[in-house]
Amino acid sequence: MENVYSVLITAISILGGGAAWRFYEKRAVNREKDEEFIRHDCKDRISKLEALLDTSSKEKDELRNMVLGLTKEVAALTVKVEYLTLENRKLSVNGKSLLYD
Repeated sequence: MENVYSVLITAISILGGGAAWRFYEKRAVNREKDEEFIRHDCKDRISKLEALLDTSSKEKDELRNMVLGLTKEVAALTVKVEYLTLENRKLSVNGKSLLYD
């Protein structure tokens, strides 16, 4: 009878060990697939972020050039206003402008 118990325990151990091996093997494969998915997902996100960064940089440069152009125009208009103000004062007689008489 002892031999029967020994044989049964050995059979259960072998079957259980095989099932455990398959379980851990599947678990390792699934973990590897998950890591690969995460790796590819991160690569895609990095590519998208780099594209957004490049676009933002170009837009920033365009806006900087636009601001410089507008600053130049404001400076030119300021000079014109000062010149016209001086001319208006020269043409003014007794506080009245000759232009509107």
